[in-house]
Amino acid sequence: MIIQDVVTALENAAGPIVKVLVKGAAGKVLALGLKKGMVLKEHQTGVNTRLVVIDGQINYFSAQGTVTMNKFDELDIPVNEPHSVVALKDSICFLIQV
Repeated sequence: MIIQDVVTALENAAGPIVKVLVKGAAGKVLALGLKKGMVLKEHQTGVNTRLVVIDGQINYFSAQGTVTMNKFDELDIPVNEPHSVVALKDSICFLIQV
């Protein structure tokens, strides 16, 4: 019930909630929860990552510009690209890392 745990934790959270949904030798899938207005501060990843919006709406910011993502939208995040995320609505996302 990891996704439900993320949703429940968001009720009283001051910042984004991230939990590992599944992890294996080939990679992992993270569940990311954000309440409207929450910011996932600028960071970068050293592995190939796909961001998938499961519910809600977010803005993804990088040097390439801003991408508004809605339910079921997906985006490949380049390795080592500084980026941040802001929730425009309460949102649940998956980060698929391989």
